Amino acid sequence: MAETTFPLQSVTKVIGLERVDSTQALAAELALKGEPEGTLVLACEQTEAFGRDGQPFYSAEGGVYFTLLLRPNKSEEALHGLGEKMAEVIAHTLTSIFEIKAKATADGDTLTWDKAAHKWKKIAGVLVQTVQTDNDEPVLLGVGIHLNNPLPASRKKTEASLKQLIRTETSKELFLDELLENFWKEYSYWLASAH
Repeated sequence: MAETTFPLQSVTKVIGLERVDSTQALAAELALKGEPEGTLVLACEQTEAFGRDGQPFYSAEGGVYFTLLLRPNKSEEALHGLGEKMAEVIAHTLTSIFEIKAKATADGDTLTWDKAAHKWKKIAGVLVQTVQTDNDEPVLLGVGIHLNNPLPASRKKTEASLKQLIRTETSKELFLDELLENFWKEYSYWLASAH
């Protein structure tokens, strides 16, 4: 496991991996070992990722897959809506950079408008979980975005990748930097208003 420590907005530590079973599972292990808030587990590919419904989440190389470890010291009830907030941030980032229609769902998905198919398709999913430790209850904010990865035919009816929509690849690093900058602004405001 390669570890890099450099500031990325309010990210305090980045653990970047080529391939991992699940960024969410690894972040849970790290949370139990006391990793600080702002630890970002980032992978090029996940082999055993899952969504909110427990079903496999397609995570082929080319997408953006990460789990952000947060320690907000709020009750689980106060954290309600964090997944939808992140989905809104993803939608806003896609719209502002690429000028495509995007919207968030209440359960934490981000949808984009596929002009060719004349329908909304899922481009990203957010999974929020908590981990019980001796001292606190860290939050794992898991995000998977279909950026440059090709989608298998079986998924193209309901899912889209950004590359498919804009017909070119985009920089994962620049997109992630903009996404996290937008997230930290919204998270700070949201955290201040959470009870």
